[in-house]
Amino acid sequence: MRVSTGRWEAGPTSPWVRGAAAVAAGALPALAFPAPALWWLAHAALVPWILLVRTARTARRAALDGWLGGAGFMLAVHHWLLPSLHVFILVLAALLGLLWAPWGLLVRALLGGAPGAGRCAASLVLVPSGWLMVELVRSWEYLGGPWGLLGASQWQVPPALRLASIGGVWLLSLLVVAVNTALAVLVALPRARVPAVVGLLVCVLGGTAAWLWAPVPRAAGTVRIGVVQPGEVAGPEARIARGEALTRSLAGRGARLVLWGESSVNRDLARDPAMAARLAALSREAGADLLVNVDGRHAGQPGIYKSSVLVGPHGATGHRYDKMRLVPFGEYIPLRSVLGWATHVGKAADQNRMRGTRQVLMPVGSAGGLRVGPLVCFESAFPDMSRRLAGDGAQLLVAQSSTSTFQDSWAPAQHASLAALRAAETWRPMAHATLTGVSAVYGPRGEPVGGRLGTERGGAAVYDVPLATGTSPYVRFGDWAVYGAVLALGGYAVVAAARTIRSRRARNR
Repeated sequence: MRVSTGRWEAGPTSPWVRGAAAVAAGALPALAFPAPALWWLAHAALVPWILLVRTARTARRAALDGWLGGAGFMLAVHHWLLPSLHVFILVLAALLGLLWAPWGLLVRALLGGAPGAGRCAASLVLVPSGWLMVELVRSWEYLGGPWGLLGASQWQVPPALRLASIGGVWLLSLLVVAVNTALAVLVALPRARVPAVVGLLVCVLGGTAAWLWAPVPRAAGTVRIGVVQPGEVAGPEARIARGEALTRSLAGRGARLVLWGESSVNRDLARDPAMAARLAALSREAGADLLVNVDGRHAGQPGIYKSSVLVGPHGATGHRYDKMRLVPFGEYIPLRSVLGWATHVGKAADQNRMRGTRQVLMPVGSAGGLRVGPLVCFESAFPDMSRRLAGDGAQLLVAQSSTSTFQDSWAPAQHASLAALRAAETWRPMAHATLTGVSAVYGPRGEPVGGRLGTERGGAAVYDVPLATGTSPYVRFGDWAVYGAVLALGGYAVVAAARTIRSRRARNR
């Protein structure tokens, strides 16, 4: 690349070198997520990609740079799936990377050539809005869900969590991309530094104002819960036995609820009265209700479900939540008649799991004083699900998960980090309980509560979880940041269309 007269003029001339640079630039933001957790990098990680795209000589090249960068991003963020999907992960990355092709066109249209201050100022709103549309589309559960949203990289930054309570993870993504865009303008277009500096100041002042004056949840006491993490145990029976032993170790410690991880029980309690009685006896011994997770066939229903089941001292309480959003390829294969070959090249689901139809709240204890909203596995990545539970009256959010297949990868830490965001968005504490780690608990502002149970060992822990009342702005007003981005892009499309019409009329005169 070469720089002349303060203006970024051209990227790599070789299409192969340029393509490799696009893939590498797209992969760079993945370092902002756990396990590296270089959260500060997210604010500048998109700059190389933006600078590359703006130098594209043609719109087709800009779209290709967007596509290749998107493929690099998806591959980097999901690289831990490689042992399960093998070569198929390259196909998925390439398909999902196409979502960034329009974003590449948008970046070139706004920042390509020598744009004036007005166009640069518009880019500070429109480039983040375009990015947000990509995140919104790929968050559809059938495309893999909202894993690796750029705003989620800020899960451990208190001011960012305060912003999440106002506009959710979507607002964080908008601001992070806006900062990247402003930095790219400062690097490549120094003559337009005024709108870039103003944009950076707006982001900083907005975050500061939210930190100082945004509403906060009201404390409402604490509740003591236990989390059981069996660790790497061979076989379902050994896992159940290990869970029982760890649960007994919590007896007498005052926990009202003990959480087990996803697929902690391998048979439906209604079909196995002996197992139901066994868990009821364990509940009496521990002095707490148990929230287990059943991976099995339900009595009178076809297929296999993954279900959160509440067990009390007298047996199953009748409160059950069936997982609604399933992991593509891990729990079902989309269009199995077409893509069923994936089972031959990786560890894809040999049969599709069944879906639940509604979310539920579970009253804990004989008096039902604590209302728990359960989620299963990657459902904790969907902000709309936790927002709905909080709006319905949940006091504690729970995610039951199992990432043992990816034990030595970035996945367990990244999955656990999502609970901090969901807690901050909803003003409701959230517990993330797993079979093999990472298990963690976060308070109603997204702050960590107690220590985490890592992937290096099994164990059990008791947490004094702070409860809160009040309705967060995000729960109250929803995805207003998304709607704002849609309106901004719609306005830009109208203006661009009007200019095109005027230009054609001028040429025809």
